Amino acid sequence: MKRYIHSTTLAALLCGALLTGCSDELTITPYDGLTSTQVVNTPEGLKAATLGNYAILKDGNYIRSYHMMSEFPSDNVSLSGTTSDPLYFSYNYNHIKTSALATNFYTKSYQAIYGTNVIIELLKEGQSAELDQVLGENYFLRALLHFHLANVFARPYAPDAGASPGVILVKATAQPAEKPTRGTVKDVYAAIIQDLEKSVSLMTVAKNNNFASKEVAYAMLSRIYLYMENNAKAIEYANKVIGSNRYSLVSTANLAKYYTTVPESNTETIFAVRHTVKDNRGYSAIGAMYLSDGEGWGEMYASEKYRKLIDKFPNDKRRDYIIPVYEKNADGSIKTDAAGNKVLAARNGYPKYYINKFSYQEGYPMLSSPVFFRLAEMYLIRAEANAKLGKNAEALDDVNLIRKRAGLAGNELFSAGNMMGYTSVLDVVLEESHLEFAWEGLRKHDVFRNKRTMERNYPGTHLLAGAVKQEIPYTHPRLVHFFPEAETVLNPSLVQNPE
Repeated sequence: MKRYIHSTTLAALLCGALLTGCSDELTITPYDGLTSTQVVNTPEGLKAATLGNYAILKDGNYIRSYHMMSEFPSDNVSLSGTTSDPLYFSYNYNHIKTSALATNFYTKSYQAIYGTNVIIELLKEGQSAELDQVLGENYFLRALLHFHLANVFARPYAPDAGASPGVILVKATAQPAEKPTRGTVKDVYAAIIQDLEKSVSLMTVAKNNNFASKEVAYAMLSRIYLYMENNAKAIEYANKVIGSNRYSLVSTANLAKYYTTVPESNTETIFAVRHTVKDNRGYSAIGAMYLSDGEGWGEMYASEKYRKLIDKFPNDKRRDYIIPVYEKNADGSIKTDAAGNKVLAARNGYPKYYINKFSYQEGYPMLSSPVFFRLAEMYLIRAEANAKLGKNAEALDDVNLIRKRAGLAGNELFSAGNMMGYTSVLDVVLEESHLEFAWEGLRKHDVFRNKRTMERNYPGTHLLAGAVKQEIPYTHPRLVHFFPEAETVLNPSLVQNPE
């Protein structure tokens, strides 16, 4: 049977040319030198197509949308005013069915999934280690894409053991005879694990951290099993990553500079979406909402709640990700009040605390390469799983490892006799994860999968007029976004999330 490659997939292949580091990993005929038959039927064409699948991960409609829908509902952030950007609805838990964020993300996700299916169907296993690696990378990418879709459009696994509706699984290029349905979250997670295990069996090449590898798949399996509360498995795969000795925590001195270096020069990063200088999107970058420095909107600030948490320990180097902005005098000096205190600048009455985690890669204010997995998470996954298994000493050891790297010592470290007011080791671990992974898109999932309430009782435009708090329980219907309305019209079998 003759195969046809979808036009959007061909477009994705061309996007692969934007990826950096390819010359070190692959030798590829220029795209204009490949016919469509060569793209899908030759080894170098299949490798080129795989680069196109990676490229979709850094498409602004994918990565920016996913970041905003994952991070902006958290208690790490405070929006300082109204905005015409649809991020406002994600931030406020006031979703709409025509959200551009949800629509763009949904479309790009399934475009990339189609691309992975093309490779998986065409590339025969066992031809060579190099081609098995390419095949394994596509299995990994398909798993990652479905996982991100589930994080946006489906409820967490743990509260009901995956019984709630999931997302549509697409594991073939052929159009099904009947319109596909959602299945359950449990079905989606099972398919993701199956793809990850397959990828592990195929990948043998230790590529740099802009590409998938066996250890990248292990890291994702560790997170998946933690989300399922299969704690033993979460520890097993975290240990595989840690024990590989491929990664090491960046030093205390370099922690504040973590995101300014390119991923392949960062010993802690397991997998990142590499952005080059050519990919600097300026006002459309992820960092643009967090910072204004020549460009950028600088409208989303570090929340009062997070600042109070990090300020408990003045020696914590993670405080350096927050930049207080001060009013200036005419001569450029910082304005002070009558008592000599620096005067904080404000927007709409909200004090400005910029965030630089997505800025200054290679010196460019709006450039960064989003990190999907890093070694610190493996330690804190292991800590959380051990806490849930009652292995408190082991859990605190891993927490303290991360705290020491943050510059803390002595009474700033936890022990059975020094819980610093926390009532459980699990609370300690979750707060440490809050501190470590702020603005990285994990906080929302950490709160709700643990059946907790997102407490945003601090200033910001998420509060209704006159309100002083916003509390979102894990049972709230707006934990998940609506599917794009156009998709439910095209596919009546795609059951919309409840109002």
